Amino acid sequence: MQRNDGIRFTSSPLRIPLQPVRKHHPIPLFSNLQFTPQTLLSSTIARAKSAIDQFVGNLHPKRRTTLIHSKCSLLCSASLALARPDDLSAPAASETVVAQPKGSHSATGRHEEERVLISEVWVRNKDGEELERKDLENEALAALKACRPNSALTVREVQEDVHRIISSGYFCSCMPVAVDTRDGIRLLFQVEPNQDFQGLVCEGANVLPTKFIEDSFRDGYGKIVNIRRLDEVIDSINDWYMERGLFGMVSGVEILSGGIIRLQVSEAEVNNISIRFLDRKTGEPTVGKTKPETILRQLTTKKGQVYSMLQGKRDVDTVLTMGIMEDVSIVPQPAGDTGKVDLTMNVVERVSGGFSAGGGISSGITSGPLSGLIGSFAYSHRNVFGRNQKLNVSLERGQIDSIFRINYTDPWIEGDDKRTSRSVMIQNSRMPGTLVHGNQPDNSSLTISRVTAGIEFSRPFRPKWSGTAGLIFQHAGARDDKGNPIIKDFFSSPLTSSGNTHDDTLLAKFECVYTGSGDPGSSMFVFNMEQGLPVLPEWLFFNRVNARARKGLDIGPARFLLSVSGGHVVGNFSPHEAFAIGGTNSVRGYEEGAVGSGRSYAVGSGEIAFPLLGPLEGAIFADYGTDLGSGPTVPGDPAGARLKPGSGYGYGVGIRVDSPLGPLRLEYAFNDRKTGRFHFGVGLRN
Repeated sequence: MQRNDGIRFTSSPLRIPLQPVRKHHPIPLFSNLQFTPQTLLSSTIARAKSAIDQFVGNLHPKRRTTLIHSKCSLLCSASLALARPDDLSAPAASETVVAQPKGSHSATGRHEEERVLISEVWVRNKDGEELERKDLENEALAALKACRPNSALTVREVQEDVHRIISSGYFCSCMPVAVDTRDGIRLLFQVEPNQDFQGLVCEGANVLPTKFIEDSFRDGYGKIVNIRRLDEVIDSINDWYMERGLFGMVSGVEILSGGIIRLQVSEAEVNNISIRFLDRKTGEPTVGKTKPETILRQLTTKKGQVYSMLQGKRDVDTVLTMGIMEDVSIVPQPAGDTGKVDLTMNVVERVSGGFSAGGGISSGITSGPLSGLIGSFAYSHRNVFGRNQKLNVSLERGQIDSIFRINYTDPWIEGDDKRTSRSVMIQNSRMPGTLVHGNQPDNSSLTISRVTAGIEFSRPFRPKWSGTAGLIFQHAGARDDKGNPIIKDFFSSPLTSSGNTHDDTLLAKFECVYTGSGDPGSSMFVFNMEQGLPVLPEWLFFNRVNARARKGLDIGPARFLLSVSGGHVVGNFSPHEAFAIGGTNSVRGYEEGAVGSGRSYAVGSGEIAFPLLGPLEGAIFADYGTDLGSGPTVPGDPAGARLKPGSGYGYGVGIRVDSPLGPLRLEYAFNDRKTGRFHFGVGLRN
């Protein structure tokens, strides 16, 4: 759009009242933003009536009487109906009031219904002369519906055509005048066209893109200002704010001399954000345990920003995901008469800590009716020191396996602007060794004991992407069913890499995670790498990489889910750390780890899920897994000693239902040896 630096303003601006504010728009919360409840067109009509009022009011009383008693008294009454301020004070603006000559017995309705014959209809400027632009004269004539040459008109029909001329948007005033000529009554519509649009000044639009404003007005440059089109542009600007949930709108329009349009935009900036704690039972304000700054730093809405309801909703969701609040809401209020908004976040805190108990299933146990069941007992505190830090102490115990874990997590380290979290963990576990070493032929059990301690740091680094880095120490070894350390299994295969009763490892860990929408079956990618650091000569030195990916695709009411995973280990590592293939989350139709165990592996799965009844879904699936021929390279070749095939596939059907823990899966699968097996799992297949 061209600039108009040379324009000088010599006349006073003409202020046009704005269109009405939509009731559902948030701006009416601000008492200082007052708007005239009229559209641009209706306000222009009102000014036309005011001009007629002034014109008729300045008429000499005798002349007015002559007009009333002349042959064209009805049309003069039409002008008076639009004009007389004293007669318009009682009725509504949309009603028609007809001036009555002195001594008249007729009612208003009679004058409105009385018709008079018009011989000619002309459009002239406000001085009664021809318009310079014929296209504008044609626009005015085209707007007329009732007022035609050689037609009989009523007062209301003349009024309606005045409104139609104004509604065309090209004229800022219109006044009907009746002239008695030799050929009959001539009806003049004296109009005043709007100025040509020569430039735009927009004030107060801090978040509204300049390109959007320029594109909205570009088509009208150099053309006469059309108020109807200007109304549409203002609507589009207000809609832009509304679609984005922003507290903003056009609050004023001025047409300056020289054809310059001055657009005033009001945007409600955030003045202050405060936290108010409410009692869980009474709903009354109370003293909270959480430090306000812990909540405030979670918010993306900041002081000085134009308030966005969509952004506010995301902030509410973010605070709820902290896990320490039962209910969160944001209440915007006007900040006095500053045109800004104060935000109050009402929060209801949850109970911070407590004890819990539960149960589950261990996937590493494959025999015995109750051997896979485990029980758990835990104490957790969700809001340590009022800073949203988490402490969890838990004990899980089964017939064979057990885990004691202490975990302390700070979801957002104080002073860090990258939302980095820190987790400190200490764990003592005892897990079945059947995944790699299988059940001992002499019916003795073999377990792997681990003592682990470490620290991890995690942070998001892109939308939907997060990364974790940490340092973990592990002390691990094998034990028999009496708890005594052992270094070889029944087949004389070594159970440790160092030859001692245990292996010590210091791991540097890196993990990268991509998550899609979070819906069941959405895309997912995980890459994990662990590097053993030989700080001491006997500590293990190896590198292990592992990756898995999942992709979902909707096909009508059904959903196709494809998942792949693979990994490789280089260096000297403990045999029980080999990749185990087979089982509920690997190749279904086989027991856990029954396909093989190796330094390398690859597993692929495809399934089609479809709705059955309500929350119940059905599924058809097929899996394939292989150790890529790496089974013999594992120290002691535990897979070869147990005659594991090294590769295999399975296929079957299943049903699943959603639960708070994730999808509950019950599946029946056949493997390539035609052996069937039931599988029960919680959550999506890894």
